[in-house]
Amino acid sequence: MIYEIDNIVFKYPGAAKPVLNGVSLNVPEGGVLTALGRNGAGKSTLLCCMLGLLKPQSGRLALSGKDITSMSRREISAAAGYVAQNREPSFGFSVEEFVLMGCAARTGLFSKPGKRERGEARAALHELGIEHLAERPYTGISGGERQKAAIARAIVSKPRAVLFDEPTAHLDYGGQLLVLRIIKELSEKGFAVVMTTHNPDHALLLGGQAALFDDGGALICGSAGEVVTQENLSKIYNTGVRIEYIESAGRKACIYSNL
Repeated sequence: MIYEIDNIVFKYPGAAKPVLNGVSLNVPEGGVLTALGRNGAGKSTLLCCMLGLLKPQSGRLALSGKDITSMSRREISAAAGYVAQNREPSFGFSVEEFVLMGCAARTGLFSKPGKRERGEARAALHELGIEHLAERPYTGISGGERQKAAIARAIVSKPRAVLFDEPTAHLDYGGQLLVLRIIKELSEKGFAVVMTTHNPDHALLLGGQAALFDDGGALICGSAGEVVTQENLSKIYNTGVRIEYIESAGRKACIYSNL
């Protein structure tokens, strides 16, 4: 099991109630977990706990069999890659230099990437289909291409898990589908993948597990088909969304009534 989370509780200082309240879930090798919930429900907080950036007040969180509180920052970074929301870049690194930053967890404190690391970065760019962008400024490529570069940076350190925080938030429809396909392919290659999203249809597309947060910091966790239901979505989002099987698509999908 890559991630084992047992009954963790996390509350921000001064907050009236916990953001995470008795959260338990497991993510195996090759597994996909899609976390859903309203704004502020705890999705990003959960990722921060899984990356060791926040420490729960109680409960246990293990990464690759080790209690995350006993792991160094470098150990966590080597075991779990992270892809943040797609934001406008601030510096004009080349795409290859940007991806090379992912090797930092495996190089010495005062070392710089060598021939091996550059080869691994090129291989990651090739795997994501953007090797031709290696010398281009990161600031000069499209949002979808930047998201691919961010994924390449996350996997170049050869982690066991990759965590995505709303990876489709700033992408057009084609870019969203592209990122979802990449996430699916990563799981098929053996990565444990965790993704937060506001779109319940993404969980149905990816399959695997889903975790649905309520306003009290607790969650419903299980297979995507069991969790992403009309009843659960109506309770969380207070909307009349329906789940219907679309024969032409060969899958269940979220259907919305007319506005």
